[in-house]
Amino acid sequence: MKPFVFINVASSVDGKISNDKRVQLRISCDEDLRRVDELRAKSDAIMVGIGTVLSDNPSLTVKSHELRIARLRAGKDPNPIRIVVDSRCRIPLNAKVLDGSARTIVAVSKSAGAEKVEKLKKICEVFVSGERKVNLKALMNHLYCIGIRTLMVEGGATLNWALLKEGLVDEIYVYYGNLIIGGANAPTVVDGESFKEPIRLKLVGFERVGDGILARWRLMQNEEIKR
Repeated sequence: MKPFVFINVASSVDGKISNDKRVQLRISCDEDLRRVDELRAKSDAIMVGIGTVLSDNPSLTVKSHELRIARLRAGKDPNPIRIVVDSRCRIPLNAKVLDGSARTIVAVSKSAGAEKVEKLKKICEVFVSGERKVNLKALMNHLYCIGIRTLMVEGGATLNWALLKEGLVDEIYVYYGNLIIGGANAPTVVDGESFKEPIRLKLVGFERVGDGILARWRLMQNEEIKR
């Protein structure tokens, strides 16, 4: 069993999520940032890869006071559970996701340094699976077992690739900002090796948001399963 998993990503028109120096760039407009906050508030958990933590140091919390209050009134914590996929346990102990403002789970592999893992266990939950890489299917099963039904994935490109490769993604939201970044080595929405067969998507809807376009896609294999 696994939660409903959707990726949300902001991309340039040419499919880049950053430049070749992997510097954090503002791609989303204010309207899209509000949409993302609403998606966070509706989700049970938010997942990122360690690369996103190291480059952006996000807090992964709901920004809107009103949305946090609405979660509390619905009997939920003010913020979703935060999940970091970090096979080698490279997360800095002073990262914002470890600030105690929300329940946090760091998923590591068995190859992670034992000393660092023990330090991490003192400030958050640690889930161990896989020999050198986190076993994502085992992680998804664990998340489902602890009550997570809707999981929002906020990158980065390597985690997106790994989840898609394992067939764990149900939908993808892509906000295309009104800019072109360029760069052969700039990270894209999905990095990693090319898939043997292209992953087919069904367009669920699209709309203008600010000066960009939001597209919502559903994975075709999951659409076929639902039938």
